[in-house]
Amino acid sequence: MASTFDVNGARAHFVALRQNQSFMDNAGGSQTLDAVADFIRQYLVSTNVQLGATYPISSQSTKLVEKGYDAAAKYINAESTNNIGGQNTGGAPYKTFNSILTLRESSRLWEHFSLGDEIILSQLDHEANLASWVRLATRKNLKIKWWKGSAATETTTDPVLTADNLKPLLSKRTRFVACTHTSNILGTIHDIASIATTLHETCPDALLCVDAVAYAPHRAVDVQAFGVDFYSFSWYKVYGPHQAILYASPKGQKAIQSLGHYFNNKAHPNELSNQLGLAAGAYELAASLPKVLEYCSPRDKFWEGVAVHEEKLQAILLDYLNKREDATIYGKKEADSKLRVPVISFTIKGWKSKDLVETVERKSQYGIRYGHFYSHRMVTDMFGLPEDDGVVRVSLVHYNTGKSVLPYLTHIESLELSILRRG
Repeated sequence: MASTFDVNGARAHFVALRQNQSFMDNAGGSQTLDAVADFIRQYLVSTNVQLGATYPISSQSTKLVEKGYDAAAKYINAESTNNIGGQNTGGAPYKTFNSILTLRESSRLWEHFSLGDEIILSQLDHEANLASWVRLATRKNLKIKWWKGSAATETTTDPVLTADNLKPLLSKRTRFVACTHTSNILGTIHDIASIATTLHETCPDALLCVDAVAYAPHRAVDVQAFGVDFYSFSWYKVYGPHQAILYASPKGQKAIQSLGHYFNNKAHPNELSNQLGLAAGAYELAASLPKVLEYCSPRDKFWEGVAVHEEKLQAILLDYLNKREDATIYGKKEADSKLRVPVISFTIKGWKSKDLVETVERKSQYGIRYGHFYSHRMVTDMFGLPEDDGVVRVSLVHYNTGKSVLPYLTHIESLELSILRRG
């Protein structure tokens, strides 16, 4: 498929890219669209009032926020009643959502579990999609089965979650599975639709919760096609405001006890925003979401172009690392966009990741990172890397260019390894 993606045209939408900084830490947060930032300011200076009143400015503001929720729903192919916004995926709605599950015995999801039931947690995940479920298991005396993917049967730096390696973990007591759509370390894309089908066919009462933070900046999201029960990602990693979205399927919603006021429960019994929204959100952020939708349109053309462009970007770095005998790549070594996104993690023998990153940054304008990136259980327990060092991570998105990646490789190549060769 020939790419028609116009990277220079895309970059023109981000004033932040005009700075003397090459942004290669996008998995931690993308740059924000100019249109989003401009809209937020305009909202705050012209329509910043309480929603739901009948006077003109409130009516206007209410419509803007409703359009924001509608845009978010359209973006993920869901109904507006099936999603809520929150602070970020690592905080709200996950903290909000998971606190309900772990701390409130009145929650119907608490009642979803019985003594001896089993939950399956992916060891490849960010801790935000693990910690609360671990607490829930402790409080409810549930059995945790850790899902290591292909790493369960072999020592590998490329563990992959599949329906086939999930099957041996499933049993008649399985009630819940949490996993990542794309690891924020490995960049590997997991076949969530296949995983969901296998889980629901084998264990009809089980719920599937997917963290899509590292997937959503790179591919179109369709929760109906994925077949998930809960799905979440952060808009600030998808070129939007510092806010997150949580989707719940009708099945997932039925498992949740509402935290809304009793009278709102009667008026809005099937709205996730009432069940878990916990009062007013950041209206200006929610109202800005149509600008993200506009930018990523037409949907199919945009994301197809992104995939082709990003495959070329990651091929530059992966080809270089594959040629180095002292480099270890964590995740797929192939640049195939069907298999991975350009979140590329590696270590270089003889270097501490921290030292490599800081040395490159002292000599250049590149912004990269080192560490475990909150995927602590994978980086330390599965890969055996020091928690205070971890991997070097270069995370690219569609507005990065090949011209910016190539000089980065030159900087790595030009470093004197003897300076920091400490074993």
